[in-house]
Amino acid sequence: MKRKICMALIAVLTAAAFAGCGGTGSQNTEEDASTKESGADEGAAGNEEKADSGEITVYTALEDEQVSQYLEKFNQTYPDITVNVVRESTGIITAKLIAEKDNPQADVVWGTAASSMMVLDDMETLEPYEPEGCDRILSQFKSDKEVPTWVGIDAWETAFVVNTEEIQKLGMKPEDISTYEDLLDPRLKGHIVMSNPNSSGTGFLTVSAILQLKGKDSNEGWTYLDELHENIAQYVHSGSKPAKMAASGECAVGISFGYAGISQRDKGAPVEVIFPEEGSGWDLEANALMKKEEINPAAYTFLDWAISDEAMDLYRVNYPIVTVENTGTYEGHDSNPLDQLIDNDFSWAAENRESILNQWMENYDSKSEAES
Repeated sequence: MKRKICMALIAVLTAAAFAGCGGTGSQNTEEDASTKESGADEGAAGNEEKADSGEITVYTALEDEQVSQYLEKFNQTYPDITVNVVRESTGIITAKLIAEKDNPQADVVWGTAASSMMVLDDMETLEPYEPEGCDRILSQFKSDKEVPTWVGIDAWETAFVVNTEEIQKLGMKPEDISTYEDLLDPRLKGHIVMSNPNSSGTGFLTVSAILQLKGKDSNEGWTYLDELHENIAQYVHSGSKPAKMAASGECAVGISFGYAGISQRDKGAPVEVIFPEEGSGWDLEANALMKKEEINPAAYTFLDWAISDEAMDLYRVNYPIVTVENTGTYEGHDSNPLDQLIDNDFSWAAENRESILNQWMENYDSKSEAES
């Protein structure tokens, strides 16, 4: 990934969050500046004061059930650290962090899109920190600074969640939906739910993938989205909601992401999870330390744990594409999950993000659910 992914994101996210993007909200003395210049040595040396007790605030876009599972394990290891979680969708969390830029409330950002981390990094709101074991993280999955400002943990990708009962009512079988083109079948008119890319990271990575797969320099992607729109019942403001709606029978097909569908299937819902043959759009979930006048020592401890082998094993249950070398597998899917990912041009997506979202809103927002 390249840092210029953040440039277009800034214009979109800051418009709703606040006017102007002034200073970092911290007081920089000469000593502070000197520290920043030598910060690479300090961060890499691990000289930060850490704590095994205390209270921290963590902002995350991870799913609720994931947060509960992961924190249960963390609390077993660090029972004296209280973690106050603020959980929202990627777009809301990012906008909230930007709005609080001059008075940050979060100590840590956990499991939020790397593209959002790049926005915050460009605004200088992230504190460089190299967690213990960061050398295990593959270089393409962490910031390219000498002391990382964000570190990836896993990737998530587009998947079709098909209700086996509802699809049969339409005279179709789940295996009839294996490609993006299959979603244009007229029998699916009014039976597909998808995430709104303006509020959902899953929605944007899916739209971006379609435009790239159809040819970035052509209108074929938009022509496809026009045709898909005819079959869409509703665009929702959550990446996992289409999977949940498919699981409950509210739609026949939910365009969601892999984990969301597999989670519903494992709970006994009558769904199959299908990864498109052409390849899935994807993004990376990442962690970061917020820049504050006083860094909470327990925040360092949390970020160390959040990329530990213990944590990676937890992530791998839900997302086999983790940021260390030993990538896992999806149960029921034999192929290497890395092979499912499209050759994602993050720079192109960033440079065109604002225009993509504006055009999408103009063309398709009439079917979006009301914002709560």
